[in-house]
Amino acid sequence: MPPTILPRHWFLLGFLGIVWGASFMAMKIALDGVGPFVLAASRVVLGSFFLLVILYAMGKRLPGWRSRNDRVIWCFALGVAAMGNAVPFVLLAWGQQVVASGFAGVSMAVIPLFTLPLAHFLVPGERMHLRRLTGFVMGTMGVIVLIGPAAFSSSGADLELLARLACIGAAFGYAMGSIITRLCPAVDMLVLSAAVLLLAAILLVPVALWQEGVPSGLDSRTVGALLYIAVLPTAVAQVVLVLLTRQAGPSFLTLVNYQVPVWAVLFGAVFLLEPLPPGLLLGMVLILGGIALSQLGQLKRLFQRLRGGGQIS
Repeated sequence: MPPTILPRHWFLLGFLGIVWGASFMAMKIALDGVGPFVLAASRVVLGSFFLLVILYAMGKRLPGWRSRNDRVIWCFALGVAAMGNAVPFVLLAWGQQVVASGFAGVSMAVIPLFTLPLAHFLVPGERMHLRRLTGFVMGTMGVIVLIGPAAFSSSGADLELLARLACIGAAFGYAMGSIITRLCPAVDMLVLSAAVLLLAAILLVPVALWQEGVPSGLDSRTVGALLYIAVLPTAVAQVVLVLLTRQAGPSFLTLVNYQVPVWAVLFGAVFLLEPLPPGLLLGMVLILGGIALSQLGQLKRLFQRLRGGGQIS
């Protein structure tokens, strides 16, 4: 049976869209003071520290290593850390130094097109059908319209093709990370999230030190941006991501990838005074239409419950 989508799942999906959309603004600020690899490593180091403090304050512990189940959980956590955090962060950090403006945003919108066939074959209850596929394609087209043709214009830089492939590779990594999260054995969500970020930090810190060394002379603006990125879009979002993936399924989670560019554009316009793209309204219509089409059955059941006065939590 497919997972049941509840109102709280829609609320958490919207929350992820907002905090990840705002993270682009925060990353732009942070990159004035640190390099992209240090930024990627900082977010998982600080994020893992934040979750570990909460974890131990609540009397919980990371999985051990003695039982077979604990070792299996660590293996899944390593898979999520590598494919859902370390690899995409590094690929995007490198690719965004070369690709034309907007291409990284479009590449994130193809995550559902990777997730759908993977979930179809690997995740029970996540069957692919024409309506769902049509909705995801519509959402992807909405992101392309939102960002505009500049996403596909050539920058003329060296290694541009490899940089574009790196962005697409990051999208594939995020898709694989969501599938691995869904297939992980039963484990406390906070425990799994903390283990994932801890392992991601272990993987990323050597790369950051090798590429950029230890950062120095950070101003308060950079530190504030790094703290925001570490706490909300990384630590808290990792817990929400695990919850949504395991309760609502990876296909539902991919809907957030259509929201993120919208919020990123709006935050950039309001706080960084960036111009609004001319295709904003059409892009949003396509995105919302694609989300509604892909989740039509779940939305119908939700409205029936609301009209009937049933439990909606």
